[in-house]
Amino acid sequence: MKRLMTFVLGAALAAGSSAAFAQQNSGVKEDVKNAGKATGKATENAAKKTGKVLKKTSKKVVHAGASTTEKGASKVEKKTSEKTTTEKK
Repeated sequence: MKRLMTFVLGAALAAGSSAAFAQQNSGVKEDVKNAGKATGKATENAAKKTGKVLKKTSKKVVHAGASTTEKGASKVEKKTSEKTTTEKK
């Protein structure tokens, strides 16, 4: 009878400890899952910020280039109009 009680008690302890280990293991899985989500969110936000900065910088560069082109075009127009007025005379 003592052996049977020892066996039953040992089996109960083993079952309880394995259940507790399983709960801890799922807790670790949940922590890893949450950390992965947080990292993904941070990466997404960083990518958005980078994209916004690139877009703004690109707009500035294009605008500056367009202004320079416009200035150059006006100079060409002036020279062309001077040539046509002198040729007509």
